[in-house]
Amino acid sequence: MPNVSSRYEGLGVGFAPYLQPPGPEVVRWTVGEPGFKTPPEIINAAIKELNDGNTKYTRGAGSMELCQSVADYLFEKHGIETEAENVVITPGAKQALLYSFMITTMPGDEAILLAPSWASYEPMLEFIGAVPVHVPVRKDNFHPDINAIRSAVTDKTTMILLNSPNNPTGAVFTPEEISEIVEIAVENDLWIVSDEIYARLNWTDYPHVSPATCPGGKERTLIINGWSKSWAMTGMRLGFLTGPENAMKAAIKSQANSASHVPTFMMEAARVALSCDNYVEKFNAEYLKRRNIIKQGLSEIPGLRIGDLEGAFYAFVDITGTGMTDIEFADGALKAGVQLIPASLITGGEGFVRISYAADEEVIFEGLKRIKKWLA
Repeated sequence: MPNVSSRYEGLGVGFAPYLQPPGPEVVRWTVGEPGFKTPPEIINAAIKELNDGNTKYTRGAGSMELCQSVADYLFEKHGIETEAENVVITPGAKQALLYSFMITTMPGDEAILLAPSWASYEPMLEFIGAVPVHVPVRKDNFHPDINAIRSAVTDKTTMILLNSPNNPTGAVFTPEEISEIVEIAVENDLWIVSDEIYARLNWTDYPHVSPATCPGGKERTLIINGWSKSWAMTGMRLGFLTGPENAMKAAIKSQANSASHVPTFMMEAARVALSCDNYVEKFNAEYLKRRNIIKQGLSEIPGLRIGDLEGAFYAFVDITGTGMTDIEFADGALKAGVQLIPASLITGGEGFVRISYAADEEVIFEGLKRIKKWLA
C-alpha cells in the first residue's frame, strides 16, 4: 500500500476532538455558530436563483454585482477602500485564509501569530510549509504585546496575522494597537493578514479598526471576512477576500485552480444579505444579552476568572483557580453535561477554556446551573 504524503504527519486538527456533537442530554458551549435561523430574505433569494436556473459556471471571483456590493459594504461599515475587481468571493472565510497564507508566505517563511490564536491558523500554515511563530498576548486582557511582536520579527518573517475581534479570547484590539502593528509591518516590509470575520461583533466603546485603514496599511493588508457569523450563514460557506491588486491577482489564480467559484445561485443570496442590516443589529442585541448572562453567571462561580468579553461571542475563562488543568476541567464539565473547549489544544491556551455564548439563552442558563452544581 502506498504511503500518504508526509505533509500530514503531525498536522493538528485544533478543537475538533471537542467539537463532536454529544448526546441530546449535553449542553453545547463549543461551536462558534450563531444560534439563529438564516434570515428568510436570504433563503428566498437562493431559492429564486435556483428556480431561475442560475446553476452554471460563472465569473471565478464572484459576480461583479456581488463584488461591488462587498466593496460598498466595507467602505460603509469599516472605512475600507477597495474596488470590485479586487474582491474575491470564496467558499468560506477559511478558504480565503488559505489563499492569503499562500500569497504571503513560501515554505520556510515565518508568520507571526498572536497566541492564543484560532486553532486552524497553525496547521494551515504548516500545511503549506510556512513556520508559525507564536507571540504571546498580554495575559491581563489578551491584547497584543507590541514589544514582543517587534522582537519576534526576523529576516525570515514575511507576515503578521491579526484577528480582532478575536477567537478564542474575545479581545478587540484598540485602534492604537492596530496602528502600532501596522508600523512594525511597514518598518520590516511585511504582509498583514487580517481576519475580520467578527468585525460587526464588537462590544467595546471604540470601533473595530482594520489595518488597511491605517497609514501604510492598505498596500500590505489582506482582509478576510464573510457571511457566516453576522448573518447566521455558516453552512452556506461564503467568505470574501480583498487587498492590494497584486495579491488579488494571485488570489484569483488560487481560486481558479482549486474551487473555481462559490455556487452561482448563492451569489445573489450573499448580495441580498448585505442589505439585511436589520438582522445583524437584531442578532447583536441578542448576543449582548447572552454575553451579560454568561459573564454574570461565570463570575459567581468560585475558581473561575473571566475578562471583559470585548467582542465576538466567546468567553475565554481562566480555570486555574479550580486546581484542575483545562483538559481535566473540560472532561469533568462534559460528565456534568456541559461541552466546552480546553484551550491547551492550541499554543498559549493552557489553563483556559473557551465558551461560546452564541447558544440559546436557555442553553446558557442550563449550562451555568450544571457547572455550578458540579463545582460545588
